Amino acid sequence: MTIENKLDPVAASPAKAVHSRAPLVVAVVLAVLFALAPTVIKDQFTIQVLLQIVLFGALGAAWNLVGGFLGRVSFGHGVFVGVGAYTTILLLQHLKLTPLIGIPVGALISALLAYVVGGPTLRLSGHYFAMATIALLQIGLLLMINWDWAGGAVGLESPIGDAPWMLQFRSKVPYYWIAVGLGLVTFLVTYFLVHSRVGFYWRAINGDEGAARSLGVPADRYKMLAFVLSAALTGAWGGFFAMYVGFIDPDSMFSLTMSVQMVLVAILGGVGSLVGPWIGAALLLPLSEGTRVMWGSSGLGLDLLVFGLAILLVTMFLPGGLVTLRGRRGSA
Repeated sequence: MTIENKLDPVAASPAKAVHSRAPLVVAVVLAVLFALAPTVIKDQFTIQVLLQIVLFGALGAAWNLVGGFLGRVSFGHGVFVGVGAYTTILLLQHLKLTPLIGIPVGALISALLAYVVGGPTLRLSGHYFAMATIALLQIGLLLMINWDWAGGAVGLESPIGDAPWMLQFRSKVPYYWIAVGLGLVTFLVTYFLVHSRVGFYWRAINGDEGAARSLGVPADRYKMLAFVLSAALTGAWGGFFAMYVGFIDPDSMFSLTMSVQMVLVAILGGVGSLVGPWIGAALLLPLSEGTRVMWGSSGLGLDLLVFGLAILLVTMFLPGGLVTLRGRRGSA
């Protein structure tokens, strides 16, 4: 057995390797089923909820690289959503560049921003790191509000048309199919990262950074890598989200609420788990949208009450997230 196999428990056991690849098969099957949904479901509200499940599942999975596997809880990941969104719309409006270019450029700029701010912030841990990321988000919000070229506080609107190469569609269904494809790519990227030596080092740093350093793990390099990759994925989804909604402004893109939702879907599903954010999104988004539609117009706040109660029950009785239900059933 090689040294690499000793370090990688999946590679050391063929049986474990086969078992670990099962999520890939499940992900592909689910992606196909989701892609076929518009052929059966004609209700646009349901399609929108399914798209939001994919969107926030992917955002939670990107956040999970830092918050789950690395163990650095960020409440400011919305800044990368904003950077990706504004980059895509600005390139489209001012340079007439297709979002097929704008979205990757937004992901790249988000990664560069993470690299610049990651040096000082990743040295922090616990609530200090969380506070630093919130400060970064607020700085981004203030900058965009006062940047007139980027629309200022008024925001920007994407052109309306029917040009697939510009990601402009009259119907929301093509956006849904693009989201499903991007969601599958996001899952595959996170899967292969977590099951590589990179993911092994992340978990080692999360478990005991001092011990990992003593064993020769270049902790600073791999913490930066997690932050940069997480920011790039988040920025790419920010660009797609901007094209989907068609209008962006600083308050909606550099939003603390969106950042908290990324954290919530990961925590409810299971932090540090590949499927956790997706399970959390599958619970959180239908519950949020359903209660808002049923009781949001009553003015009594019943939708928020039910929504908050569900989160409270999960965190009280399943502190490890919904993914621990399988383990509990097995032990029983």
